[in-house]
Amino acid sequence: MKQVFKYIEEHAEMYLDWLLEACNQPSVSAQNRGMLEMKELVKLFLGKIGSKVEEIQTDGYPIIYGELGNGKEKCLTFYNHYDVQPEDPIEQWASDPFKAELRDGKIFARGVADNKGNLIARICAVHAYQQIYGELPIRVKFIFEGEEEVGSPHLEFFASKYPEKLQTDGIIWEGGQREVEDKRLHVGLGVKGICYVELICKGAKTDLHSSEAAIIENPAWRLIWALNTLKNEKEEILIEAFYDDILPLTDKDRKFIQSMAYNEAEVKNTYGINSFLKNVTGDALKERLTAEPTCTICGIESGYTGEGSKTVLPSVAKVKLDFRLVPNQKPEKIAQLLREHLDRHGFNDIEVIPSHGMHPFNTNPNDPFVDIVLQSVEEVYQEEPIILRNLAGSSPMYKMLKNTDIPAVQIGVANTQSRFHAPNENIFVDDYIQGIKVTAAVLHHFR
Repeated sequence: MKQVFKYIEEHAEMYLDWLLEACNQPSVSAQNRGMLEMKELVKLFLGKIGSKVEEIQTDGYPIIYGELGNGKEKCLTFYNHYDVQPEDPIEQWASDPFKAELRDGKIFARGVADNKGNLIARICAVHAYQQIYGELPIRVKFIFEGEEEVGSPHLEFFASKYPEKLQTDGIIWEGGQREVEDKRLHVGLGVKGICYVELICKGAKTDLHSSEAAIIENPAWRLIWALNTLKNEKEEILIEAFYDDILPLTDKDRKFIQSMAYNEAEVKNTYGINSFLKNVTGDALKERLTAEPTCTICGIESGYTGEGSKTVLPSVAKVKLDFRLVPNQKPEKIAQLLREHLDRHGFNDIEVIPSHGMHPFNTNPNDPFVDIVLQSVEEVYQEEPIILRNLAGSSPMYKMLKNTDIPAVQIGVANTQSRFHAPNENIFVDDYIQGIKVTAAVLHHFR
């Protein structure tokens, strides 16, 4: 692999130009902005490596499917997405989010970390390998969707309609990151799930003068009382049977958690907080972050909150909640348990509107593919990796991989301060080049 690594280093400027070109093209799926142009650009990049390219139509944005190395026994798939988040608030960017800028050894652009840096790095790795060896040792597939940032509504359709395209021996999933301080690479073996719902409580048919509160129920108070039944001050979720399906941690799971680097002081300083929930620290803190479910109030709306005073009795109160789920919990069941819980506590009048959900997904840590990825990481990085049983966030892994035994592992080019979905999104140039190398190493060892 030394020759491949050398080629990547010698052609780093070209590979950087490829990434800048991808980042300069807006592709905001939530606003249907630049999606057609980005889709064509993805096809152009796949053409640079001689990939067979197919555009799979959906009711939304197309999935771009590529394939190389027909006839080879083993198959490796790369899943990525070509859409990005909106750039708002634009005034907080130090440079144009869709004119990638290099400064301080970093690339700043919307989507550079999530997920164009990884998408282009996979293509660059195949290209570099081809330049040295000519032929790939395995089959390679590319599944690039354009709707990840809006919930991947058609990924399940792709998996069910094209099982032959999904068939593979292992997947390098979209992203990952590297510690800024000690440079340890995160290797992710799964993600938490999510159940997102909205609760609506209604009172009178219109807002009223607040003097009427003496005799007419306030839906804001009623919603608060309902919320108080969901969780206590010990951070315990009180929905009946909520924890029943959770799989216990294995000894190997706990070893992965203990291997995590988590700079508590830096996080507290960055967030401007004095402590973590329940004052947990060390391994207990890391276990809560990656292996425990959550119930979070994402936003509450009711009555008047503008400038000055308005004595009003609101007619409607709304709250948005998300539950982060761990292995074996199902979003549909959690939504049903929530409904039953509210009914049981006398809040059957509060409407529950499920928004979206994703199942948790975990790869068996004993799968041989995991060892191949870790071998490749060891070959490229000097630092020992951080192996994550699952990430604290969510991803559509389950939508594509349910009912399969395909292992999926996350490694990527971002860093722990990449500012995903935020102004001044960035990655280090060096991390991008290292990401190309480690992808090429996986290609080489996965025979």
